[in-house]
Amino acid sequence: MFNRTAVFDFLLLEFSEVRALQFLHFTVFLIIYLATVTGNFLIISSVALDHHLHTPMYFFLMNLAVLDLGLVSVIVPKSMINSLLNTRHISYSGCVSQVFFFVFFMASDFCILTVMAYDRYVAICNPLHYEMVINQQACTAMLAGVWVAGFLSAGMHTTGTFATHFCSNVVNQFFCEIPQLIKLTCSDLNLIEITTIGIVVVLAMGCFVYILVTYVHIFTTVLRLPSAKGRQKALSTCLPHLIVCSTFIFTGCVAYLKPVSSTPSWLELIFTVIYSLVPPMLNPIIYSIRNKEIKVGMKKLLRLKYPSNNVYSFTEYVD
Repeated sequence: MFNRTAVFDFLLLEFSEVRALQFLHFTVFLIIYLATVTGNFLIISSVALDHHLHTPMYFFLMNLAVLDLGLVSVIVPKSMINSLLNTRHISYSGCVSQVFFFVFFMASDFCILTVMAYDRYVAICNPLHYEMVINQQACTAMLAGVWVAGFLSAGMHTTGTFATHFCSNVVNQFFCEIPQLIKLTCSDLNLIEITTIGIVVVLAMGCFVYILVTYVHIFTTVLRLPSAKGRQKALSTCLPHLIVCSTFIFTGCVAYLKPVSSTPSWLELIFTVIYSLVPPMLNPIIYSIRNKEIKVGMKKLLRLKYPSNNVYSFTEYVD
């Protein structure tokens, strides 16, 4: 146990003391960041500028892209700057802000994935009721619920994490991650934040089970389609969605629930990178690369050649 001292800033994880490896870390994170920003920005721009894409399904997809942009922008640039400048410092207020916005974007991201699963379920399993169920008022209410859930989760986690004093300022992670911060508190057990984590994990697992059940219904409906090509396209699109959601929830739960070691662990670092950086980078690919409408919108945005006659229908939701 450290002596109780006032903490005015924190020291983040240093990937290496070797300058060449620091530049390597900067380069790798820069590539990940640019790929994530480019993919999500193309989706946002395509949906916003193409009136054919002004439908609920693409409205939710655009908001997912906005959340993914915010998620990576909260943690990656600071880590890159630290490696470039050969420093580890982050201010106390900067750490508080990083925790708040990271949790906000992370929680909102998972909530909107749940909403998108519901939207997909209605569109595929009950297409005749889609316009009545997923109308403008319902979309606005669901999106408002996503943002409110994100803010409440962020507020609870930030308050619970920083409600006590810290006895050390060395964070064994490349950003201010909550489990690593809890380890630095002067008390042996931070009951407020641990209780909050437990509640959030239970809710996250509930959302994941809902997504899983929703996809079971979708798969059941899709397998009844007479077209073998339609079944293949639907399964090839839905399965990657499930894989990303599963990776997101599994690695996130492991990172937050496993005992935090006293020394930096490469396994902890890998789990953190997977749940915080991989989904925002893969979502634009999974949710758009096999979607003809999004590809047409991107071609319009980039002023490339695109088909003049396009049929826009709910069947494209699984195309």
